[in-house]
Amino acid sequence: MKVTEQSSIYTDLEKMSVHDLLVDINREDKNVPFVVEKCIPQIEKTVNAIVERLQEGGRLFYLGAGTSGRLGVLDASEIPPTYGAPYDLIIGLIAGGDTALRKATENAEDDPEGGWNDMQPYKVDTRDVVVGIAASGVTPYVVGAVTEARKRGIFTSGITCNPDSPLAAAVDVPIVAVVGPEFVTGSTRMKSGTAEKLILNMISTSAMIRLGHVRGNKMIDMQLNNTKLIERGTRMIMDATGISDCDKARDLLLKYRSVRTAVDAYMKSEK
Repeated sequence: MKVTEQSSIYTDLEKMSVHDLLVDINREDKNVPFVVEKCIPQIEKTVNAIVERLQEGGRLFYLGAGTSGRLGVLDASEIPPTYGAPYDLIIGLIAGGDTALRKATENAEDDPEGGWNDMQPYKVDTRDVVVGIAASGVTPYVVGAVTEARKRGIFTSGITCNPDSPLAAAVDVPIVAVVGPEFVTGSTRMKSGTAEKLILNMISTSAMIRLGHVRGNKMIDMQLNNTKLIERGTRMIMDATGISDCDKARDLLLKYRSVRTAVDAYMKSEK
């Protein structure tokens, strides 16, 4: 039996108090970061491959179904506003399409050709990277896609929470985070989903830093889409330039609509 399907070590959940439920869920969640830590060598290989190919004009594709697919789409969708990267640089695909983001379409994951077919409008090639995400490690939509991609010379990685899975065997670099049985038996939206989210955070954040979208520890290419972000950008400019006048820094930001460009222009004018 797959680890993700093994019976929970807790029983009679319906008889527990809310307090005990929360304490035990939290106890299980605490184990996840330690499991992810063991995966760092494989995550590092994946990030290095991603950075190399994105620098050559490639893209990163996430493929998943259910929770795994939603997490991939989430990670991809947050990159443009956070780092100013193009919307087609990291692309999240989920079995069942965008409808599956809100309404479960579980049967879509059983099509072994579905993932590869969903990538065809993007004309994927050897400059790209495909990362399959499947807690079970057996999802046909994901395994079929990475198998076909690897066959065509495209670098592949896979994130799973079961050892010795078809997904791990199908990719160049498997990332296997075995978090153990879920608190609610088989509910991989819990620990497995948390592990996947942590790993996706590590992959995309490290890649964006290596691609130059962070200076010091600041997101210098973030999109200025609301008041909070304009205020953050203003503080970033003040920190980077030594400007003490908040209004002056904000005016500079609004003029250039970019922290990077505003800082560079100001520093150049001060020489």
